[in-house]
Amino acid sequence: MTLTPGATIVGKTVVRTYGLVHGNTIRARHVGKDILALFKNLVGGEIGEYTKLMAEAREQAIARMVAQAAERGANAVINVAFSTSYIMGSASEILAYGEAVVIEDAAR
Repeated sequence: MTLTPGATIVGKTVVRTYGLVHGNTIRARHVGKDILALFKNLVGGEIGEYTKLMAEAREQAIARMVAQAAERGANAVINVAFSTSYIMGSASEILAYGEAVVIEDAAR
């Protein structure tokens, strides 16, 4: 499955569109990791635990979006974007979305 944030793919032509596809996940923070993050906040720097949590959430959202696109018969998703929102103080949603399409090699 080809994914791109752009509307076109060099050397390819969109021959069919299936519309909007999306995948999301909601992740809650872990109390133990919150304590580590609090200490890291005091000294500064990246909070690796949260970086890893968000990276895993993005990958899961992408996988769900790709599965939805494949179910429709697409072989690519164009205009891919992400959105995030707080659900509550300790939980966030990651949403991946785009347009499911069928692409073929462009005629020369």
